[in-house]
Amino acid sequence: MSIIQDFLRYNRQMMLPEIGDSGQGKLKKARVLVIGAGGLGCPILQYMATAGVGTIGIVDFDIIELHNLHRQILYTEEHVGQSKAVTAKSVLKTLNPLIDIIAFEEKLTVENAAQIIMNFHVVVDGCDNFATRYLVNDTCVMLGKSLVYGSILKFEGQVAVFNHNGSKNLRDLFAEAPNPKDVPNCNLNGVLGTLPGIIGTMMAHETMKLIMDLPTLENELVLFNSLDWNFNKLKF
Repeated sequence: MSIIQDFLRYNRQMMLPEIGDSGQGKLKKARVLVIGAGGLGCPILQYMATAGVGTIGIVDFDIIELHNLHRQILYTEEHVGQSKAVTAKSVLKTLNPLIDIIAFEEKLTVENAAQIIMNFHVVVDGCDNFATRYLVNDTCVMLGKSLVYGSILKFEGQVAVFNHNGSKNLRDLFAEAPNPKDVPNCNLNGVLGTLPGIIGTMMAHETMKLIMDLPTLENELVLFNSLDWNFNKLKF
């Protein structure tokens, strides 16, 4: 029955010769950890769940607030005040009951990062602060885990793949985290709701390509400006 269910649910992507039964099987066996269930995390989680990634972990200690809803479309007003990780798990199970989802309703710290990350094949960084971003990067380097990175601000976004098959990591691009006081953020500068949807979907796309051994970004940073639809890809 599982084979039939898989075919009926995923056959449109399985029809692609680059994917087929083999690629879908790789998605099903994959264990992916998503850091953050906010603006970037929501589209990442939705698309990976519906594509059939077999096990998805969600790390987020925050609760849903009304101002989240214009861009975090996994949630509704009924969810305001509830845990993002727990709510995301519940909603994703309704989208695809065939997959396993693990919610970590806690803040990622130096003390727990390795213990959480070690049980997953790929990590996707959808967090919104540099301290967590560098902690995730350094832990992935230590454990030899591939990391899909993305960030957004105003109308601009970035996407990269770090530490995959010997590729460089975040510190090769930006050696040290900037002072948080010197870095603008969405809380102070705002963001159009569609931008995290665009960048998050790109991150999910790159993650699934990585899982299926398709070509991915290698020592490259994609820069996207949504005001003028300008894409740049920088080598590092």
